[in-house]
Amino acid sequence: MAITVFIADDQAMVRQGFGALLGAQQDISVIGDADNGAAAVTEVKRLRPDVVLMDVRMPQMNGLDAARAILSAALDPPVRILMLTTFDIDDYVYEALAMGASGFMLKDAPAEELIRGVRVVASGDALLAPSVTRRLIADVTSRRGAPRAHASALAVLTPREREVLELIAKGLSNVEIAETLFVAEQTVKTHVGKVLGKLHLRDRAQAVVVAYETGVVVPG
Repeated sequence: MAITVFIADDQAMVRQGFGALLGAQQDISVIGDADNGAAAVTEVKRLRPDVVLMDVRMPQMNGLDAARAILSAALDPPVRILMLTTFDIDDYVYEALAMGASGFMLKDAPAEELIRGVRVVASGDALLAPSVTRRLIADVTSRRGAPRAHASALAVLTPREREVLELIAKGLSNVEIAETLFVAEQTVKTHVGKVLGKLHLRDRAQAVVVAYETGVVVPG
């Protein structure tokens, strides 16, 4: 089945351009769009897309508030949100990752990166591959005086699970983590699932935030 996508951006050219690009893919279908956050929330709840491309700055309701409203609705199946921004470093994007958005992407990213991003997020993973995502989190947590969360919050993790958390925060995929730890990929998936479950996290994006805020990974 095709991945269904909703585009929320106040610029018509962006909506049309992204819509045409994604719609040309055999495995992706764009089912709607909105030019403001309030309309995006209403339409996403009605259409239930797999992925929402959400601009950070929009009229009536900004992308952060719109994402929060969608995520708090706890739609089933869950809607994945990929934040869009024109800025390398944006506090709003950090907040979006912390509350459950599945990643973020710069609007001027190459076309193939946008397509890949939609597929990655739709699969239930977080879009952490672009180095700018990790740089964003490191920069914001550093400026806010990280760690903000106490390291004792990680006491529920086993040493191996903590190690997996650190590797997730460094941007490694399950395959790369398996190669690093010399274990099977399925074993890594099990560890990742336990890390998310024990820390009550939505996905890997939130795991990265927690890793920085508890000092598992030092910003820089």
